[in-house]
Amino acid sequence: MKVYTYSEARQQLAALLDRARREGAVRIRRRDGSAFLVQPDVSRVSPLDVPAARLGLRRDEIVALVREGRERASGGDAWDAGLAGTSASLSRDGAAAPAPAATRRKPRRSRARARR
Repeated sequence: MKVYTYSEARQQLAALLDRARREGAVRIRRRDGSAFLVQPDVSRVSPLDVPAARLGLRRDEIVALVREGRERASGGDAWDAGLAGTSASLSRDGAAAPAPAATRRKPRRSRARARR
């Protein structure tokens, strides 16, 4: 750990803070012998922790906006583009749609039965 005198710390404060961030801590020592530890404050809050936007939208309005955005991004109607056939698709009314028969997995036969 780097030890700065009080005068050095005052003159090179920006470099001292950069070094504290890089190395975890630096020490500042006064003439009378007292020492101080400078270390970065670790944020305990996620940068993704933001307040919710209260827009007063209903569920169906939000779903419609999301679908509209997806249609714009895909260049057309997502249902016509064949995206409705994925196993995670939703039907037009928002309910989970079953996967088409072509994409369903066939049940595996047991190994003992397959060897016969």
